[in-house]
Amino acid sequence: MKEAKQMMIIFFTSIILFVFSGLAQILFKEKYKAIIFTLFSGLATVLGLIPTTIALFQNKTFFNTVNFNGLIGNVDFVLDPLSAFFVLVILVISFLAIIYSRKYLEPYNKKLSAHYFFLGLFIPAMILVVTVQNILFFLICWEIMSLSSFFLLLFDSEKKEVRQTAINYLITMQIGVLFLFIGFILLNLNTGSLDFASFQGHISNTIFIFLLAGFGIKAGFVPFHTWLPKAHPIAPSHISAVMSGVMIKTGIYGILRMLTFIESPSLLLSYLVLFIGVASAFFGILYAITQRDYKRMLAYSSIENIGLITISLGFAMLGSSYHNHLMAGLGFLGVFAHILNHSIFKPLLFLSAGSVLSKTHTADSEHLGGLIKTMPYTASLFLIGSLAISALPPFNGFISEFFIYLAMLNGISTDNHFLFPILIISIGVLAFVGAMVLIAFTNMFSSIFLGKSRSEKALKTEQGSPISDSALGMLIPIGILAVFSLLIGLFPQYFMQIVINSVNTFLTTPLNFPTQILSNISMFNLALLITIGVILLVRKLLLKNKTVTIHKTWACGYDKPNSKMQYSNYSFSRPFLGFLTPFFIRELDFKGIKELFPKATHFKSKTIDIFEYYLIRPIINFDKFIIQKFYWVQSGNVQKYLLYGLIFLLLVIIWVVRK
Repeated sequence: MKEAKQMMIIFFTSIILFVFSGLAQILFKEKYKAIIFTLFSGLATVLGLIPTTIALFQNKTFFNTVNFNGLIGNVDFVLDPLSAFFVLVILVISFLAIIYSRKYLEPYNKKLSAHYFFLGLFIPAMILVVTVQNILFFLICWEIMSLSSFFLLLFDSEKKEVRQTAINYLITMQIGVLFLFIGFILLNLNTGSLDFASFQGHISNTIFIFLLAGFGIKAGFVPFHTWLPKAHPIAPSHISAVMSGVMIKTGIYGILRMLTFIESPSLLLSYLVLFIGVASAFFGILYAITQRDYKRMLAYSSIENIGLITISLGFAMLGSSYHNHLMAGLGFLGVFAHILNHSIFKPLLFLSAGSVLSKTHTADSEHLGGLIKTMPYTASLFLIGSLAISALPPFNGFISEFFIYLAMLNGISTDNHFLFPILIISIGVLAFVGAMVLIAFTNMFSSIFLGKSRSEKALKTEQGSPISDSALGMLIPIGILAVFSLLIGLFPQYFMQIVINSVNTFLTTPLNFPTQILSNISMFNLALLITIGVILLVRKLLLKNKTVTIHKTWACGYDKPNSKMQYSNYSFSRPFLGFLTPFFIRELDFKGIKELFPKATHFKSKTIDIFEYYLIRPIINFDKFIIQKFYWVQSGNVQKYLLYGLIFLLLVIIWVVRK
């Protein structure tokens, strides 16, 4: 009891320090703000990791009740293996993003006060979301998380596109909260309590579906995903890294926390979650392939990875429903392993992309090319992230996807004729998605870093100086993430210990941890890495004393090939996307050549999300139509506004008198 009290005191001190760091930096000059915020948030991170790691690795639960008197009453905060896992991810990834932000934000020294203030609210709000056990306080923290991230998106608020996108994000988050309100109100009516502990056995299919929609909007489930690819391109890159690598996982946490109150999920819910996961994975990576904007592409890729997590969750739930203990355990292992791995390689990619953006000031990959020559470290780190997200050994993405496949294959032993074809289809879709991921990141890495420069933006900065690699302060946090990606791939038997206690939260019998399988994977990955190293060493030795003559490749008779003759983003992906056209809408702007000596022509291609086109746009257009009918109310006439107030006051008086 004494230990629990001490741990929770340290935990709350960490929360307070994060908020204090956002307030303290306001008092300092612009050049010191990032340093002050980094120092205090670093201390907060260290303090927060103490109770978190103890709860996670020693399988302990730290509990504390805070009395808010008549406002809310008693509110419970729980740091158990489930919440501790998410707190660990939030703390580590957020602090690495903070370190990165110091150099990244140097050119914006007049906007730092508000940015760091809201970042100091955003991080503790996420931590409180995954630890609080009270409906009302959970929704308050959820709203603080949404509002603070809204203001973080408004960093370049002078741009109209940024303001519109941020408002779209905020509205979408409020729709998500509406679903959560409905689900929690129904739970409150069933239990008569605001405490999560009272939910046990009271979450019906209807309530779970409402909560799934609310949490799914935050997570970026298809078809609720359209906010995500809009928000990331406008956000500062370190905020994109935290939002994609951490924040959207709070939606997954909410679903997982609700599952702890369900003894055995129904088949309806299990298949629904699986279907959402398959749709999110497929459409997420499909739209990622079609993007020229590399930050938008990474955002769509996050939807695909959320889909992978949800597929694994679907099979974990099916394992529980069909009483297949091994399938359920491996499914949950895949869920937590991929949450961990995605929280590493996706910030790695976003921060690398931010390094490119800070130098070139364009997110359009068609304007880049050849940056591997001038930004070799950034290119290498982006390549590591691309290999990891493509689930290629010896990196961490391979480990979590291995568990997802293993959960599927163990489902074959379940004696159910309906599940078998679902398994075959899911395995096929997952394999196809894996191939699409490889195409998407081969395309994006090649467009940005390989070939010849396609514009001056890939050669010179806006100040006219030659492009050079990022500052060490930006490369170090990216490098740490790259090292984590490699180490988890090489030694999964040790790193997967991070997730095992969280997995066992959902199982009646603890999972027999597949140590031997992971050790075999470790040996294979180590052998692969050594083989690659030997090949590169032999190549270097063989070429050491030889003169290498470089010639231009034969280019179909062209003596002087240029950047326009190399593959573009569109030309690389077009053959593959040709047979998937029913799943997206492509708008072409093309001026055909009709003259013998033609003048300038152009060709532009734009891919539109079918969910945006058929679902979101009609709703927005209908809202605009309705709102336009009331434009006359906002006339700008002060006398009319006074009249409105007078009418409202009279109506209130009449209503009070009648009562």
